[in-house]
Amino acid sequence: MSRYQDFPPARGDTWRVAGSDDTPDPATPPAPPPGGPASHGTPGAPRARMPRWLPRALVLAFALLGCYQFAHWVFDRLLGLLVNVVISFFCAVAIEPAVDWMATRGVRRGAATGLVILVVLVAAAGFVLALGSLLVDQIGTIVRNLPHYVDDIVVWINKTFHSDLDTGKLRDNVLHSDWVRTYLANGASSVWGLSATVIGTVFQLFTVLLFTYYFAADGPRLRRALCSVLPPARQAEVLRAWEIAVAKTGGYLYSRALMALISGVAHYVLLQVLGVPYAPALAVWVGLVSQFIPTVGTYLAGALPVLIAFTEDPWDALWVLCFVVVYQQFENYLLQPRITARTVDIHPAVAFGSVIAGTALLGAVGALIAIPATATLQGFLAAYVRRYDVTDPRA
Repeated sequence: MSRYQDFPPARGDTWRVAGSDDTPDPATPPAPPPGGPASHGTPGAPRARMPRWLPRALVLAFALLGCYQFAHWVFDRLLGLLVNVVISFFCAVAIEPAVDWMATRGVRRGAATGLVILVVLVAAAGFVLALGSLLVDQIGTIVRNLPHYVDDIVVWINKTFHSDLDTGKLRDNVLHSDWVRTYLANGASSVWGLSATVIGTVFQLFTVLLFTYYFAADGPRLRRALCSVLPPARQAEVLRAWEIAVAKTGGYLYSRALMALISGVAHYVLLQVLGVPYAPALAVWVGLVSQFIPTVGTYLAGALPVLIAFTEDPWDALWVLCFVVVYQQFENYLLQPRITARTVDIHPAVAFGSVIAGTALLGAVGALIAIPATATLQGFLAAYVRRYDVTDPRA
């Protein structure tokens, strides 16, 4: 008999040599098709291996998480320092035009910076002392007249509600009450906390002054150090942006300071003519508050002199109120457009919104630097954003 089968193979079958090794064993189960799922329940089946990229991905994920936690911890610890540096930068930008002006006239840059900072500190101290004297005098007057106020209130209560209150008994009950002793004990225990707050504030002030001095005195050197790591094309852009920040921020602050001076002098003359007490302090208050607090500053500035004048004579209060309103119109339509023609003039709504945003971000510090930051940003937009004429006649 021939080794080969003498009948043709069926469709899909192949010729096999009798006794060859590839003849399937009837006891062996058929293997899974290539590319099919492996049978995990079958003994001897190959197990699925972990992808080689998975351990590295896990290590990278944990490393990134650790870096994020470390950066968050460092940022929390250095937030106060970063805020002080930002304040110092805007203060340096504000005084740099005056420092440059003195430096071009032969004054050493370090001495010019120290002189400008000294003038600013003296002006701030004068403002605080003027308002402090006004506040101390008013508090002293209230304390001296407090017994009379209490007697008047007790008489009014007895007359209105038909009661029988005695001022002496009320005074004794208040002085010997438990809440007074508790309040005094709490106040005595909080002296250390208040002292620590004062010391921390003084330290922050010196930190800001130190950074401001170095930023302003070493301004050209700092710019060269920053631009030395940039290509020439980028250097020109950075220098131009820096010049815009200095010019616009300094110009805005100086224009506001000039208008504050004019406003203070005008209100001082009026208050002095009317005989209103504390005329110098009230004039300084009106000048600074009306110019450096947007939108509501005018009303806050005019309310205090009107109130002080009303305690002397209601007609004086009316004259002060009329003068405040008339001067505000004069400033808005004649004085301010001429002074701010060469600087950045911020819309009152934009200034008020920037103060609200700065307060929400950084508190009182954000409110102080909000307007200079807005002036700088507006200067950048005016320099880099191109504007076109509106062709629509309805606009």
